[in-house]
Amino acid sequence: MSNNVDMSPEEFRKYGYELIDWIADYFKNIEKFPVLAKINPGDIKLKLPKSPPSNHESMKEIFADIDKIIMPGMTHWNHPKFMAYFNSTASGPGVLAELLSAAFNINGMVWKSSPASTELEEVMMDWLRQMIGLPENFWGIIYDGGSASTLHGIAMAKEAVKGNQFRVKGMMGDKNGKKLRLYQSEHAHSSVEKAALTLGIGVEGVRKISVDYEFKMIPTELKKAIDEDRKNGWLPFCVVGTVGTTSSTAIDPIPEIVKICKEENLWLHVDAAHAGSAAILPEMRYILNGCEEADSFYFNPHKWMFVPIDVSAFFTRHPEILKKTFSLTAEYLKTEHDTKAKNHMDYGLQLGRRFRSLKLWFLIRYFGVEGLQKIIREHLRLTKLVESWVNESDIIELIAPVNLSTICFRAVPKHVQSEAELNNFNERLLEKINESGEFFLTHTKLNHKFTIRIVISGLRTTEKHVKEVWEHVNKCIG
Repeated sequence: MSNNVDMSPEEFRKYGYELIDWIADYFKNIEKFPVLAKINPGDIKLKLPKSPPSNHESMKEIFADIDKIIMPGMTHWNHPKFMAYFNSTASGPGVLAELLSAAFNINGMVWKSSPASTELEEVMMDWLRQMIGLPENFWGIIYDGGSASTLHGIAMAKEAVKGNQFRVKGMMGDKNGKKLRLYQSEHAHSSVEKAALTLGIGVEGVRKISVDYEFKMIPTELKKAIDEDRKNGWLPFCVVGTVGTTSSTAIDPIPEIVKICKEENLWLHVDAAHAGSAAILPEMRYILNGCEEADSFYFNPHKWMFVPIDVSAFFTRHPEILKKTFSLTAEYLKTEHDTKAKNHMDYGLQLGRRFRSLKLWFLIRYFGVEGLQKIIREHLRLTKLVESWVNESDIIELIAPVNLSTICFRAVPKHVQSEAELNNFNERLLEKINESGEFFLTHTKLNHKFTIRIVISGLRTTEKHVKEVWEHVNKCIG
């Protein structure tokens, strides 16, 4: 241990090199690890001391415990056979940027507290805007995740209600005493309801609109719900549309929803958390049709653009409403630059803001837009390959259209007949697929059918891995 208060530069250099070597070897040898941790709840805790150490422990001991204690409990999101949820894989340049961000350890609350962070974020958000084809009138800011982005979008929608006094009087701020109502499809992300809980709108304030056979919101049902609610004393104020639902990657008909929102004077927030990254491909930009008319919109580069968690890119055509919703400046935060520069603390809930844009800067420059396009395009090719295998199979069927890089399927062996039996069979099948730890898939339910999902969006996933997963699934079916 150094005699200095902190680790000495020499010691930092020594262990920094060792850690970089460890990470490089981890990425190189990642396929040697099982995707899923083979432990039981509480196993990691049993290996950890119940009390903190009183005296110095060496970095050598700490590093040793990474392998001994931490690694057995890791589910490896970077693994090429991790095809669960919506995958998030960390790229090398992103990891290096995270290291540098930690070293700078800035708080980008006001421009003066970190000019480089503030201005790099402004430029990176404009780069992303251009990459996915949003118009120039969209302004962007980085939040930690999609749940935060949705929370901010719905908070803005509430603030935009004409004649309201919500900022001053809270939820009693509607002069007519009406309760707010927002709308989402049956397949929208749970973060919409969480935002409603947080903002005081409540679960009853969320109305779920039915979906069609492709799991997309039905616009006529949305219009009918709005009309009913107005007649029954509700105050409709917001619609949340989804481009790429979590269960099936369904794409809500945003252009038709835009038309209804304009007619009804409702705020439109669009969740494109996973799917948005695909729009960097010119041939996929159609998935964002209508989003240029949204009031707020977001996608997560940490999902399908290989940025280490967390980076959520939030855009709005109304930054002034965002500022009105959240700006609250204490005296000790005022500076002489406040009239000339944007203070990002004014545009969100958090005062503390990490240097997240550094990860985007490293990654986009390292790969280039064309490099990122090449990777995502390959993922889409692999997805179509799996789709063709499903269509050729007589024991596996598609449960949802393949819109992006997610395949929703179930096994339909001939000896299993009823829907209940099929659900039980596929539930056991998923357990069997994941049992070895060599692969990791997850499920959803679509039209009450137990549905297994393969998501192909990992940076290190190749055709070899996709074939191995497919062969494994068929072997498990028996």
